[in-house]
Amino acid sequence: MARTRAKDYDDKRDAILHGAARIFARDGYDRASMNQLATELGVSKALLYHYYASKEALLFDIIETHLQDLVEAVEEADCREAAPRDRLEGLVTALLEAYRDADNEHRVQLSGLQLLPDAQQEELKALERRLVATFAEAVRQVNPSAFDNRPLLKPVTMSLFGMLNWFYMWFREDRGISRHDYAKLATHLLVSGVKEIS
Repeated sequence: MARTRAKDYDDKRDAILHGAARIFARDGYDRASMNQLATELGVSKALLYHYYASKEALLFDIIETHLQDLVEAVEEADCREAAPRDRLEGLVTALLEAYRDADNEHRVQLSGLQLLPDAQQEELKALERRLVATFAEAVRQVNPSAFDNRPLLKPVTMSLFGMLNWFYMWFREDRGISRHDYAKLATHLLVSGVKEIS
């Protein structure tokens, strides 16, 4: 008979993922060892290896889980029937909210994805492309004629991600602009620029 999974399996896995993301973000993936991870996470090496056969498997799961969370949050928030600006602002807000308490995972995604084998990188990049495609469709909707027969949609969409992906570097909760207000500002900057494209 197959062994049943412990009731707290997912909670322990999540704690390992968040703790490992913090250590990878702080020390770098290359410098962190499974022994160090187990010690800092307060678990045995045997338990850590029960969840993850290797440090590479742990890195992949951190990034995949983070990207899945982002994709789900954005796709759930996508209101295709809304006015173009409102739709885009909803997506931006959802992404920034999904980034809340995920700075370490975000850092690991940006720095660690290229350290994985090609097949795993491609799997993760497919999630990134899915996320970008949702935003690109909303960006196009702001001024469709600006993108007709011109290779501008990707550069404009990635410029928006440039604003959002580095948000964690300077943003501090309860100091200055709020997360929601920055979502409005980033949307305003993008929409104003796109409307000027002729």
